[in-house]
Amino acid sequence: MASPAPREIEALIELMARLPGLGPRSARRAVLTLLKKRDGLMIPLARCMADLALTAKTCAQCGNIGPADPCNICTDPARAIGEICVVADVADLWAMERGGAFKGRYHILGGTLSPLDNLGPEELHIPQLVTRVAGEGISEVILALNATVDGQTTAHYIIDALRGAGVKITSLAQGVPIGGELDYLDDGTINAALRARRGV
Repeated sequence: MASPAPREIEALIELMARLPGLGPRSARRAVLTLLKKRDGLMIPLARCMADLALTAKTCAQCGNIGPADPCNICTDPARAIGEICVVADVADLWAMERGGAFKGRYHILGGTLSPLDNLGPEELHIPQLVTRVAGEGISEVILALNATVDGQTTAHYIIDALRGAGVKITSLAQGVPIGGELDYLDDGTINAALRARRGV
């Protein structure tokens, strides 16, 4: 059965439905809202997205996303150079930064080990982490990975990869529930988990 929406609108709905958390119905509602609020919402949103598509950069050092490469965290002289916090993706870095407890630098893996998704160590920037630890005088690697099976498998792989590197390896402790994801935790929970990190 053909869609009652014009082809151009249906194309936008299909694109929106590809976003995480949006199915076809939610995407349709979002598009209709954008069309109703064209001047106040849709046009500014389209401009902002076009600008970001042209200007957003991925930091070659840590993997953060922002207007500059290297990012503002990697170039901040106030950051502790000897500590690297390993996170799965950019959303986790932003969650850690919201808490404000960590004053070191980051390394974003780009996901967690997942054979089903064809995500191995090379796709996850684990070799780059090993290189950074060896070349940047790192004294501590903090594993801030989700408390899921894939997250813990990735943590164990990193521990093995860094064995013999002479670096202290810690992980987040209390406050992170089993099966929990950093991006959904409140700032206080993240701060408590970071303060109570332990050796692995």
